[in-house]
Amino acid sequence: MEALRTVLVPGILPERCYDEFFLSYNLLHVECLKILLSKMLGFGIILGSIMVKVPQIVKIVGSGTAEGLSFQAVLLELLALSGTMVYSITYSFPFSSWGEVLFLMIQTLVIGFLIQHLGGRTALGVLFLGVYFAVVAVLLSPVVPMAVVTILQAVNVPAVIISRLLQAVTNYRNGHTGQLSAVTVALLFLGSLARIFTSVQETGDPLMALTYVVSSSCNGLIFAQLLYYWNVSSGAQQQKKKRS
Repeated sequence: MEALRTVLVPGILPERCYDEFFLSYNLLHVECLKILLSKMLGFGIILGSIMVKVPQIVKIVGSGTAEGLSFQAVLLELLALSGTMVYSITYSFPFSSWGEVLFLMIQTLVIGFLIQHLGGRTALGVLFLGVYFAVVAVLLSPVVPMAVVTILQAVNVPAVIISRLLQAVTNYRNGHTGQLSAVTVALLFLGSLARIFTSVQETGDPLMALTYVVSSSCNGLIFAQLLYYWNVSSGAQQQKKKRS
């Protein structure tokens, strides 16, 4: 039992919940069940995030084009992801409450680079990566006041809204969703929905919860567009293959 305690406490369960489940055999303790569910959801989201944008990246590389993807939307998404990561690290939130942001950030960086590279602007893509890592390093350093980190997280809300609206407008103008991956969009939507619960449960931070509420709404808009333009996108891709 001590070996099990070492594995579960405190990474997955607090000491009191371990005692409730394994010493008192109170398996229906509501508060501890919510904590356990939140942790399992959190780690599940993190595991899913490792591959969530890989279908999108594969689709871009396979087609040789980033048509239909907005670089401005990528920049704003990176702003939101970076703000959440810096905010969470600064306030020492558990990794299970924000860990997917790290993997989404890396994959979004790859997509941003591919947009530039496939558009014939490879040097600009390399510069984009260098500037981004430099900015994140500064934000994580002690020279940045806590107030600035909090403001950065607050900016996430409009950043998420604008980034998704930019992508939605791009989809609307094109009349299709281009190289957007259905798997990626669906997973982002479901993940942000689950994060509303885990952020409330694990951090108790209203700013974090608000960010995920807004993110869920905006991801839902893109998901709805993908469903609406589903046949249009498929038809456009088939015609492109025939022409080539």
